[in-house]
Amino acid sequence: MKGRSYTKELKEEILREVKEEGNVSLVSRRHGISKSTIFTWIKNSVNKDEIKVKPGRKALVEGDRELKDELTEVTKENDQLKKLPGEKDLEIAILRDLIKKSPPQLKIK
Repeated sequence: MKGRSYTKELKEEILREVKEEGNVSLVSRRHGISKSTIFTWIKNSVNKDEIKVKPGRKALVEGDRELKDELTEVTKENDQLKKLPGEKDLEIAILRDLIKKSPPQLKIK
């Protein structure tokens, strides 16, 4: 099944807008054309080197693997530090209960 066909003039107009805007999503929403279609036009365009597009979220996440690992490590450390005050409060409560209890009586023979 073949999809919708677009005129050469419309394609050139949309590619010009993408070149000016630098944002495929914005142009695709404005014209009601899918982003993948526009990216295909860019790939097949003679001037594809002139069209600069902002990287998507996937490109940013995949390129910064170190930052992602560091974020995971810092998140774990943060969770541990959040648990510490609760554990300390529990220890203090247990010690206070022990202090309140009377000491055992010594048996004298």
